[in-house]
Amino acid sequence: MTLVVSNLTVHHGAIRAVNDVSLTIAKGELAAVIGANGAGKTTLLRTLSGLNKATAGTATWNEHDLLHSKPEFLVRNGVSHVSEGKAVIPELTVAENLELGAIWRRNNKESAASRDEIISVFPILGERLTQRADTLSGGERQMLAIGRSLMSKPELLLLDEPSLGLAPLIIEQIFQTIRALTTSMGLTVVLVEQNAMGALKIADTGVVLNLGGVAVSGSAQALIADPQVRAAYLGY
Repeated sequence: MTLVVSNLTVHHGAIRAVNDVSLTIAKGELAAVIGANGAGKTTLLRTLSGLNKATAGTATWNEHDLLHSKPEFLVRNGVSHVSEGKAVIPELTVAENLELGAIWRRNNKESAASRDEIISVFPILGERLTQRADTLSGGERQMLAIGRSLMSKPELLLLDEPSLGLAPLIIEQIFQTIRALTTSMGLTVVLVEQNAMGALKIADTGVVLNLGGVAVSGSAQALIADPQVRAAYLGY
C-alpha cells in the first residue's frame, strides 16, 4: 500500500493553494510535510481526506481514489485525519470522544480492545475517562484527538500541526509517540508541521512546500543536513 499523489492542484477561489504537487509515501513511512504559513500544507491534508475538492490531479491509497470519495468512506477504508487545533468535542467525556472514533465499527469487543491499546499509549487518558474534554490540558486534548483517530484502526494517518500551542516538553512527547505508533502499528503517517526540525527528526522522508508547490523533498536526514534547506526552512 502506497500513497501516490500526482500533479495535485487545489484552488481556494482564485488562489492556487496547492500547485501541481506530486509525492509518493510507502507503507509504514512517516513523512513530514513542512513549510511556512500559507504554503498549502493544511489544504493538502484536507484534500487527501476528502474535505476539500481538487481542481486537478490524482491521489490514491490502497487503490482507493482519495479525491472522489466521501470522508466517511475513507475512514471506513483506513484513512484517518486529525485536524489542527486539538480537534475534540469539548462537551463530551474522554471516553465518549474515544467511542466516537469507533462509531462505524460494529464489534464492541474490538472497540474495547482498541480503547485499551490507546490507553496503554496515552495512560493519562485512562485516568481522565469520565472527565469532559474541555477540562483537559492542551497536551491531553492532543493525545485524545490522536487516540480518537486511532479508534478507527487506520492504516493512513494524516496529522495536521499536532504540536500547535503546546509546551516544548509536551511537543517532544507527542512527536516521540507519533514515531512509536508508526512503528508499532505499521501506520503510514503524513505529518504536517510548522515545527520543521522537530518533525524532520522523527520522519523517514521530508517534503517542503512553498507557495503551494514542492520546493524540495527527500530523506528527512538529507534535508536536515542540506545547508540550503537549513537556511531557508529550518532557521539556521
